[in-house]
Amino acid sequence: MADNIVHVTDATFDEIVLKSDKPVLLDFSAEWCPPCKMLAPILEELAADYQDRMIVVHGDTDECRQAATGYKITAVPTLIIFKNGEEIERLLGLRSKQDLESAIDAVV
Repeated sequence: MADNIVHVTDATFDEIVLKSDKPVLLDFSAEWCPPCKMLAPILEELAADYQDRMIVVHGDTDECRQAATGYKITAVPTLIIFKNGEEIERLLGLRSKQDLESAIDAVV
């Protein structure tokens, strides 16, 4: 993951995602998932582009099993935008940078 992307586990999920003072774009993905790998460079760009206004977080479903189960993640990649600890938007599957920017811009 890029320097601008924060890695989260079940142990750090609440502090990083739910208690963030900035909106959070959370990427639930898995190492074995080809679309997740294709999405990674787009997320790196978004993390750099929005670093002052949003936190981009990566959660591997193997390391965030409780969070993935709690948010009913059944497919990867699943992207969830949080604001003030609340889920605002959910995007499933590989998305273009433009699609993600539109969703982010509606929140930040």
